[in-house]
Amino acid sequence: MNVKLAIIYYSSTGTNYRLARWAEEAANEAGAEVKVLKVPELAPEEAIATNPAWKAHIEETKDVPTATPADLEWADAIIFSTPTRFGNVAAQMKQFLDTTGGLWAQGKLINKVVSAMSSAQNPHGGQEQTILQLYTTMYHWGAIIAAPGYTDPVIFAAGGNPYGTSVTVDQNGNMVENVEAAVKHQTRRTLQVAEWVKKGQG
Repeated sequence: MNVKLAIIYYSSTGTNYRLARWAEEAANEAGAEVKVLKVPELAPEEAIATNPAWKAHIEETKDVPTATPADLEWADAIIFSTPTRFGNVAAQMKQFLDTTGGLWAQGKLINKVVSAMSSAQNPHGGQEQTILQLYTTMYHWGAIIAAPGYTDPVIFAAGGNPYGTSVTVDQNGNMVENVEAAVKHQTRRTLQVAEWVKKGQG
């Protein structure tokens, strides 16, 4: 069965973009129809210009399509990836989620299969809380959360976050944990649950 997957991310300097691309690789290997989409940037150009890595990443990803509510309606499954901001999702991701009221009111987000990933500059910087905060919105949608739990040993190798893959990023922008395999497992699990849901609705 062909599952349609939207991978929706926000990334300022590239970490969550890399997570999104790993998810895309796994989804393509699984035969899904995939869209990788960024949420709109809210920061002013003056702020971006003060951070060379941020400015470079904006340029690197200028051709990545911007997510719209229509992409959520299209998708059977959605994987979100966002850095943590004080234990919550980045403002850019929150603003995008706040545009989904119309779809929510029409019941068009019910039974979407969703999963989430995050990053922070230290292991206890809000990674788990960020994912849980994002899932709160999904509960309001009536979505089905496909958390990875401890369904594969790669979860432990990546740091053991059962809510969704998360990664620590050092001062130089390098990922501390090796999370690629965990991202790909989480993606395959999300697609599997979405396939079950589609079959059940058919």
